[in-house]
Order: sequence, then structure tokens, then C-alpha cells
Amino acid sequence: MKNYKTIHKIHDAFESGETSPLKLTEYYFARIKESKHNAYITLCEERALKQARLMTDELGSQHQNQVPRKTRPLFGIPMGIKDVLTLDGVRTTAASKMLDNYHPPYTASAVVKLENAGAIILGKLNMDEFAMGSSNENSAYGNVLHPTHPDRVPGGSSGGSGTAVAAGLCFAALGTDTGGSIRLPASFCGVIGVKPTYGRISRYGQIAFASSLDQIGPMTRSIEDAALLCQVMSGQDIFDSTTSAREVPNWMDDLAAEQAIFSAKGLKVGVPKEYFIDGIDSEVKSAIESTIQKLKDQGAEIVPVSLPHT
Repeated sequence: MKNYKTIHKIHDAFESGETSPLKLTEYYFARIKESKHNAYITLCEERALKQARLMTDELGSQHQNQVPRKTRPLFGIPMGIKDVLTLDGVRTTAASKMLDNYHPPYTASAVVKLENAGAIILGKLNMDEFAMGSSNENSAYGNVLHPTHPDRVPGGSSGGSGTAVAAGLCFAALGTDTGGSIRLPASFCGVIGVKPTYGRISRYGQIAFASSLDQIGPMTRSIEDAALLCQVMSGQDIFDSTTSAREVPNWMDDLAAEQAIFSAKGLKVGVPKEYFIDGIDSEVKSAIESTIQKLKDQGAEIVPVSLPHT
């Protein structure tokens, strides 16, 4: 299977006949079954393949295999979701044996939006138990291995999500973040992770850790796809009174416009001094300093800041 870089490229491949939702879904299940990463707790194989067949049939009935990109921007995209998010009738454990037989009667609002947009849910991803951890060594269903270095941790608590995206066990994933649980595994695994602004995405259907801090967010292989997933999931939800009523910006258009005219001139970039502590890996420090210098060279103003509570 070709290594597609973005959702847009997958949709191009659907339209050209190079692959199909069913072939792509079958490919990911084959990879999952061969994998030793322990990224998934529960697979939704029958459910996912049924959806993939329907979408493949639908695509074949369309003129020139046209993907409904505007109405279902995630059409046929295989995804995994962290096992702290409910999926109607599918075991949801939060990586705890206390919930080993819990089958929720409803689906989390963010996941409903993904499926309405055409996403195919492959299964529930491993995590630190009740999201309380930062290394994914605290799951009742076993540790998650790093995607490329099995002797290292993938970060947590959304370690299954980070590993699954990086190791090619799904194309994109959902994680949750209270104090770094998307951002850490994204950094450790080399993928894109976003903790959205509080209230932007509904938390209905998330097994809570700290309700005033928790947020659901995407883990992807590109910034473009992260923006698209945030676009799909955002908006006010009657089931979550903390969701914002503000209009959802069109991040995809904004991103395209910024990429076309991007200049760092006039940009002010804060560099938290607390992040450069004793023990920081020398390669990591060097990479960050190199990026800071590139921004300076492009005209950005670098401002030291203090973030003592992060």
C-alpha cells in the first residue's frame, strides 16, 4: 500500500481507483494484527469493514468515483480513538479492568462528528489507565511500545494514539489532553498533536480525568489533517454546556492562505525558559535552538517568557 501523506491524497487515490475505503481498511487491520506495539485494546473489525464496504459501493456508484469532500471530508479515512471515548455498544475500558465489560449505550459527540464526516473507526486505542500517566506504562492491558524504538516509551497518556499513527496502524487518531496527554506522545512519536482551546470541542462521552482541563484533540501525520479534524469536531454541543457558541473558524482556508504568504517578519515567538532545564536531551535542545535561529533569520522576534506552571 502506498504511503499516503494526507487525507487529500487518499481521496485523490479513491477517485483514481488506486485504492478504496475497503482496501485501505483491510490494509490497516492486517498491519494491526501483525504489530507487536499493543496500540489497541479493542478492535471494531466487523463494524469498520461493514462501513468500508458501503463507502466503496457508494464510491463506485458515483460519476468518476467522486469523493464527497465537502459534505463528508473524512470519507473512508481509517481512524483509531483513545479508549477513554465512548462508542455505542463497543467496549470502553479507559485501560482499567474495572470497566472491562462496560459497553456504553451512546457515542461521544466528537466521534459522532467524525463518523458523520465519513471516518471509519478501527478500534479503541491503549492508554494510561484513566489517562493518569505520561508514559503508557500504566495500562491494565499492557504497555504500549514506541513505534520505532521498543525499548523506549511512546509518551502518554494517549500513547496508543501516538504509536498507532506513527507506526501506520491507523491514518489518524483521537487522544485526550489534560496536562500533556496529546502533546507528549505526539512529540515522542514524531506526529502532529493538538490540544484545542477549552470549550472548542465537546467532551460529552469522554471519561473524565479533570473536567476543567480535559480536551479531545487529533493526532495526525500532517498539520493540514490536524486542522481538518479540528474543523470537523468543533462547535457547540447541547450535551456539553462548556462548549463555545462562537462560530468555528475555517482553519483549512486560513492554513492555505498562511502557507501561500507566510513570513515570519513581525511574528513574536515566546520561548519558555522552564523548557530548557537540566537533563534536556542534547539533540532535542539543538533542534529547538536551530528552529529558533531559523525564525530569527526570517525576521521573527524571539521573546523569553516564563511559564512556571506548564
